[in-house]
Amino acid sequence: MMETQIVVEHQSRYDFDKTVEMLVANAEKREWKVPAVHDLQQSLAKSGKAVRPVKVIEICKPQYSGQMLELNHERIISVMMPCRISVYEKEDGLTYISLINSGEMASGLAANIARVMKEASDETFEIAKTVS
Repeated sequence: MMETQIVVEHQSRYDFDKTVEMLVANAEKREWKVPAVHDLQQSLAKSGKAVRPVKVIEICKPQYSGQMLELNHERIISVMMPCRISVYEKEDGLTYISLINSGEMASGLAANIARVMKEASDETFEIAKTVS
């Protein structure tokens, strides 16, 4: 993994369903909330599009989000909340995960936003490492 990448991809050691299950469990174990898991394969099927399995797991940790949302001038960053981890299968039949390196993206923002987003990003990467 290159630390300067904005979107980072890792191959999972597990199959698709096990990867989703483990990421959700590991996030919750670290006191992250999981407000939604979006099944994009199912959503697209309703519109007549067939794609390989893909789910997007939304995770949020109030410890981080609260630090940014409590200040009016930092609420602009809410567009990047909650954090997301994507799980998908490619044509090779293997499962991959991707996530945004929000710590890298936030490096030029206000000091508090940059610090909190870096901390949240680091922890999100730790969650992702449990399957790669």
